[in-house]
Amino acid sequence: MRLPDKTTTLEEAVAGIPDRAVVMVGGFGVPGTPFTLIRELVRQGQRGLTLIKNDANEAGMGVDHLLAAGQVDRLITTHIGLNAHAIAMMNAGEIEVEFCAQGILAERIRAGGAGLAAILTDIAADTELAAHKQRVEVDGKSYVVETALRADVALIHANSADPFGNLDYVATARNFNPLMAMAASRVIVESERLQPFGGLAADDVHTPGPFVDCVVELGDLSKEYAVVRR
Repeated sequence: MRLPDKTTTLEEAVAGIPDRAVVMVGGFGVPGTPFTLIRELVRQGQRGLTLIKNDANEAGMGVDHLLAAGQVDRLITTHIGLNAHAIAMMNAGEIEVEFCAQGILAERIRAGGAGLAAILTDIAADTELAAHKQRVEVDGKSYVVETALRADVALIHANSADPFGNLDYVATARNFNPLMAMAASRVIVESERLQPFGGLAADDVHTPGPFVDCVVELGDLSKEYAVVRR
């Protein structure tokens, strides 16, 4: 059986994202954040987006460009403390922000990828993070119902990919990218390098190709889009 080649151009990959889409954005701070895909999304100008990301990057970096362009209506995240611009937008009512404990955000995404409707937890049960959320009692103990998260699109950064979409990640890029690749209807990947079919050893594959729809090889694109590397 011949595996399909999912490689495409940056423009074509991002053009399939509609206005008002729910978009998961991988990354743990800088590592694993798909900076080039984000830049192209800014250039194309889709609006009314809901972003699901661990953080809001820093001012002038990553998803902050989407915020500055007025393309984001809602952000579901664990913290925005490194981005004064995002804080100002939230305080001014320009974006809606839903905060989650970091582990809960990861588990809500994992649950979405596993086909679950929600998870039960006592994490943050006595804080404002759980205010107005449904509660259920199990064996005499109260739990918060945290709904699973799915997205229309996931934007993922990989260290290596093959044309079918098998991916490997480096270091903390593994924290959210693999989960998000399972929890979105369409998965778009930017990869540092493109391996040939069979170029990734089976034990090195962190996201299998069936979860991936589009692969963009970065090559010189990262320089063209002034991607911050560190």
